[in-house]
Amino acid sequence: MNIAGLLSHSARCFPERPAVTWRGRTTSYGTLERQATALDRWLRDRDAARVAVFMDNRPEMLVSMFAAFRSGATLVPCNARLTADELGFVIGDAGAKMVITDEAHAVTARAAAGDAQVCVAPDDLDAILADDPGNVAPVDVGPDHIAWLFYTSGTTGHPKGAMLSHGVLTFVTVSWLADLTPLDETDVTLHAAPLSHGAGFHALAATARGAHQVILPGASFDVAATLALINEMGVTNTWLVPTQIVMLTDGAPDGLRLPTLGHVVYGGAPMTAAATTRALERWGPIFVQLYGQGETPMTATVLRRQDHGPETLGSAGRARPGVEVVIAGDDGIMCGPGEVGEVVVRGPSVMSGYWNQPEATAHTLRRGWLHTGDLGRMTDDGLLYLLDRTKDMIISGGSNVYAVEVEQALSTHASVADVAVVGVPDDLWGEVVVAVVVPAGGVAVDEQALEAHCRASLAGYKIPRRWVVTDALPRNAYGKVVKRDVRASLATFPS
Repeated sequence: MNIAGLLSHSARCFPERPAVTWRGRTTSYGTLERQATALDRWLRDRDAARVAVFMDNRPEMLVSMFAAFRSGATLVPCNARLTADELGFVIGDAGAKMVITDEAHAVTARAAAGDAQVCVAPDDLDAILADDPGNVAPVDVGPDHIAWLFYTSGTTGHPKGAMLSHGVLTFVTVSWLADLTPLDETDVTLHAAPLSHGAGFHALAATARGAHQVILPGASFDVAATLALINEMGVTNTWLVPTQIVMLTDGAPDGLRLPTLGHVVYGGAPMTAAATTRALERWGPIFVQLYGQGETPMTATVLRRQDHGPETLGSAGRARPGVEVVIAGDDGIMCGPGEVGEVVVRGPSVMSGYWNQPEATAHTLRRGWLHTGDLGRMTDDGLLYLLDRTKDMIISGGSNVYAVEVEQALSTHASVADVAVVGVPDDLWGEVVVAVVVPAGGVAVDEQALEAHCRASLAGYKIPRRWVVTDALPRNAYGKVVKRDVRASLATFPS
């Protein structure tokens, strides 16, 4: 049942076929399996039960993923943009005793690691991968064994680790291949979004079918380089966040075509109907939209290529095969067509619970259903429309931003008496982070100073892109800030 069997199978079937290409260097499936086995043995020798991976996209990311799975350890993928404090929280919360990183992130990793051992690619890792591992079979694990801790949003300002089992990852992979991207060994998959997030599940599907996986070089998304690589390598499919689709659409030279590209799976953030329409007009009917969250990774609903029509844009599609998605009222009773309620999900893609958080688990997993915290409505033919989030989380450029976390950082500045952080729609980023600040008495608000203050403790993508100063925040009878009113009020302030 070990999900690492996906790589072992492709290595047996296609040992000489290219598995991954990065910066002009290609690794075969046979070599990738041998490297994962070598790292697997090294991890077992050190009793690494949970392995944090903190690096930009590169072949060692895939090696580390499958090595952790093989060894029976739990993988803890970390966003490569985290600060030392943010990374330290994840490592500490997960109890990871091994951190695999690269040279660009080694300083941050060492500052965050605490008692965990840090292994750096290529300096430390190359020697490990060069060893002859012998015949080491993957650890035999059951379907409920935890394979991946997916750190996701929380109302406390800290992320929570959603426990994803080998059974969940197997279902997600099979489902991906069945109704999203029907890959085989002739396909070429581009990884341009972080493998620590949704693209990592795309990598599982590509590996399962022996597809050639091409990793975009560089830590940042480069439009010209991406377009050139798609045509140079004959890329047939990719996973992108909406921001990247907008950048490719708006930044491509007139007349440029991508004749080999047949599937672009996107999700992880909202995409406006206007941006989707422009992309369809530019590239044709190649887009597949997913809705899900870390607790049911990319496996709640799908808007298929053929469903991207004028009447469905703005929807999140229909439930994936094998997954139940319904709208529930506050009383837990299912809502009728058109009625607004919370989106709840049930099926084999749902997490086991939150790592070391039984209360949060009990709140989110109730009566067999995952309560997503998202508000929506459903048509009588099953189309889901998302309206708002009960969880106070912003998705900007495909990355989760926890409003409470940003508010906590800003509230420690001397010029801030009160603050609310919200996301507002944006064609490029999906949402942008906006801070609405009530200044302390007699103190002027300096936006540059507030930005610098945030950067001391927050990753760059969490920094507000727009600042609004106001006399007071709208609150309800219980003293809680009414975020819906905050968002509405932004229309009266100049951008």
